[in-house]
Amino acid sequence: MSIDKENNLLNARVIYDLTKFTHLDYENHLSCIVWFSSCNMRCDYCYNKEIVFSKHGDYSYNDILKFLKTRVGLLDAVVLSGGEATSHDLVEFCKEIKRLGFKIKLDTNGTNFVEVKKLIELKLLNFIALDYKAPEKKFTKITHSNKYNDFSKTLNYLIEASMDFETRTTLHSDLLNEKDINEIIDDLIDREYKGKYYIQSFLETEINIGNLGVASMEFDKSLLSNKIEVIWR
Repeated sequence: MSIDKENNLLNARVIYDLTKFTHLDYENHLSCIVWFSSCNMRCDYCYNKEIVFSKHGDYSYNDILKFLKTRVGLLDAVVLSGGEATSHDLVEFCKEIKRLGFKIKLDTNGTNFVEVKKLIELKLLNFIALDYKAPEKKFTKITHSNKYNDFSKTLNYLIEASMDFETRTTLHSDLLNEKDINEIIDDLIDREYKGKYYIQSFLETEINIGNLGVASMEFDKSLLSNKIEVIWR
């Protein structure tokens, strides 16, 4: 890539916000979170509504890199989240982050297989958190997208590539029941996924895309399969 083209790319304002410090989003790492604008899904439970519908950001790649230069030796890693980070060209940005000595964690819905594969092949990622939104039969209804096959391709690739990653599902029990979660677990087992499976509870915030409130359906954890280690968050 030419210097002019790289500079233009890194000046693009595609980052909605920056969380300057967290010890929760990348286990055992002090990190910052880069929140990328826009997403190719409209998940009912998503509480990042403003980020998802945003077309532009307040920060450029270079703005974040300037901040990171002041955090060398203080932070361990950078978390790329959103929205959907892989909706944007991440390669040059990640190269600059790695040059500064930080690890990189990617939060993704897994629907941009080409970008994920490119980042892995270039050894730019240290860890991935992959959202398993729903079993295939409910995927479109919950995400308002037809991207299950794209997600599935990425999941298979991560398993085959022996990439350090986790799978996780956000649970609102009016959307997903015990049978649905067991279907996800069975699918992970069939694909020979060896990691832990994280279930994160729906955040009862006032603002979410589907205008969801407190779930009316009870979720019985005792009905879940024990074929895989499930971690509740």
